[in-house]
Amino acid sequence: MIFSRTYRYVSAVSEDDMRSRLVGKHMKVHNLDFEVSEKDKMLKIIPHAEQDTNIRTLPITHVEFKGKEGKTQVVISTKMRKIDSGGPMLIMVFVSFMIIASLGLFVLGDAKYMTYTYVLGGIGVGIFAIFWMRMETGYFDYVRKIRDYIKKQTS
Repeated sequence: MIFSRTYRYVSAVSEDDMRSRLVGKHMKVHNLDFEVSEKDKMLKIIPHAEQDTNIRTLPITHVEFKGKEGKTQVVISTKMRKIDSGGPMLIMVFVSFMIIASLGLFVLGDAKYMTYTYVLGGIGVGIFAIFWMRMETGYFDYVRKIRDYIKKQTS
């Protein structure tokens, strides 16, 4: 999915030490609490948004540790909460249809429809640009700050 991110790095800290540094901790990102819990040899970082009244698109992060030659490979994978994924996916589908329709009109349409083609394509690109900037300052900012927190705690 286009909103999932995976980040890998290698650390000299042992797997058990990393777990002890992270499990049970809470972190604040944009005044929202995230809790680190362990499940099936994997750490899950889950947002506590039960009391939050704002509409936010929040990530769920999984952290896996793999021992390799005296070092530990850390794999951080982030995906959007299922409850939050509907709106962004709907916008992406809508914008895709607008751009495909614009390209179709450009290739197959007459010269008298070129104004509509440019307007439709411009609106599609404009909506996508605004949407992506909002995602960069919201969802992807949460992802970056959680990743930086994990990296800081495990190095």
